[in-house]
Amino acid sequence: MNPDDGEHDGVTLWHNPRCSKSRGALALLTEQGVEPEVVRYLEARPDRAALEDVLRRLGTDDPRAILRTGEKVYRERGLADADRDTLLDAMAADPILIERPIAMVGDRAVVGRPPERVLELLDAPTPPRDGR
Repeated sequence: MNPDDGEHDGVTLWHNPRCSKSRGALALLTEQGVEPEVVRYLEARPDRAALEDVLRRLGTDDPRAILRTGEKVYRERGLADADRDTLLDAMAADPILIERPIAMVGDRAVVGRPPERVLELLDAPTPPRDGR
């Protein structure tokens, strides 16, 4: 696969530039010739629909798959035993609770922990999101 052929245009990366894992994932993608759409999700806060979409692309219905449980706000909000709706609302209100980085292509997504996981999206062709 030639990384210069533009085949992986359309990669989106939810990115926090202060996070070393997120910076590492971005560097790995650019080393492969991929210029992802970088979304600074702490500034451009994803709404609940966007969070649901990421979960669908990850192949899970469980918001804990993208939840940062070590954050102070997690403890302050008492989210340890929270239900799905409460977790999604909390992540939409406080995006620091969202794990990073998250890379997406088509109908697929991965949490870049470790950062090398983002390369999994480059391994197989992905159909367009509209199913064509």
